[in-house]
Amino acid sequence: MLGIFLDTETNGLEPFRHRILDVAYQVINLITGEKKGEYQSLILQPKEVWSISNPDSLKVNGFTYEAIKDGKSEAQVKEDILAHFEELLIHQKNGVFICQNPSFDRIFLSQIIDPKIQNDLQWPYHWLDLASMYWAVYIKNQKKIEDFKSFSKDMIASELNLPPENKPHRAMRGAEHLRLCYEALIGFPGKKN
Repeated sequence: MLGIFLDTETNGLEPFRHRILDVAYQVINLITGEKKGEYQSLILQPKEVWSISNPDSLKVNGFTYEAIKDGKSEAQVKEDILAHFEELLIHQKNGVFICQNPSFDRIFLSQIIDPKIQNDLQWPYHWLDLASMYWAVYIKNQKKIEDFKSFSKDMIASELNLPPENKPHRAMRGAEHLRLCYEALIGFPGKKN
């Protein structure tokens, strides 16, 4: 089974108004922990899209228009990802997406790769989130619900004795940090030390 640890950075939180600036993923064998591939790209957005950026979002990811001006077009990123998924033979029977916030990342990725295309190619349709995994392990270990603090990835990382994600946020940093959190929480049962 393959895990596609995916993260996006955007110029705002509204998917019908804002766009992706940075997308990255790591494809990991969930048994062995072996990295099968990875992808990252900045995405150049037109100035009219940039002009409606949410300043709070840009504070989190630190992007400026200058930083994305050498990014690829959405069309090129689409072609890159489609080719990479085909090369890695990613399919709904052998993979799942894993994100910190899949409802956010999925809708923004769908701006670039239409859900109909994803469905026609039989991409994985399960989008799993770290917070739910953490919650399930937390409850299974019979900890008190009233002691539960938060679902933030940095809080989860702290509980797992991992450092917080490096700032400013970048998609590949997020994907890598997500993978580390997953490994500490769930593990790769066939990984050789």
